[in-house]
Amino acid sequence: MQICLNLMIMQPSGPSVSDNLSTSHYILVINGKPEGPFSIDELRSRKIRSGDFVKTPTMDDYKEAHEIAELRQLLGFRQQALPLQYFGSFDQRLLASVIDWFMISGIFLLLAFAGVMLVDDKMMRIYVALALLAPIPIANFIYHVVMESSEKQGTYGKQLLKIRVTDMEGQRIDTSKAFARNLLKLLSTVTLFVGFIMAFFNKQQQCLHDIIADTLVIKDRL
Repeated sequence: MQICLNLMIMQPSGPSVSDNLSTSHYILVINGKPEGPFSIDELRSRKIRSGDFVKTPTMDDYKEAHEIAELRQLLGFRQQALPLQYFGSFDQRLLASVIDWFMISGIFLLLAFAGVMLVDDKMMRIYVALALLAPIPIANFIYHVVMESSEKQGTYGKQLLKIRVTDMEGQRIDTSKAFARNLLKLLSTVTLFVGFIMAFFNKQQQCLHDIIADTLVIKDRL
């Protein structure tokens, strides 16, 4: 009886973390074409390399194998610094900015319209409209800081165009760097927009505020 109890205690009550991880399946890019999905054991038997592109059905895009924590843990890969060769172009960044401004402004315009409809006095309507429209630049600034320092690394406009803000090594920036980057856009503006035009003459397509803040705008390789 004692032996049976000991065996019951020694047996795990559920699947371990490694068991859960090993059930994952990945689509693997082979000779430029996606194949699979393959289990971890199948990836191992195929001698997958750290630079091979893989994705799970839940991932938005392909990543190199060493970028995925699960594969690093199970296959012994070391995370490598990605070669930063693909940068967001000026027109992509401009279009993303237009999308973001249109979205933020649209929200405040709706609020202003609703506020004006609740007021009868003509002069008071003007004051209400101005009061609700004035915070647009501040709201846009906060929105950019929050989104660029988030896991998405970019505003909704940037996400639509598949570009994101990173540090000089391609990693996610923190809130303080995102704050500095967006504040420095004033400098790119007061130089008669020369700070933005600098992106055309920079191999990494950095604007002035990017150069000072040590940030990049990169795009997905696939």
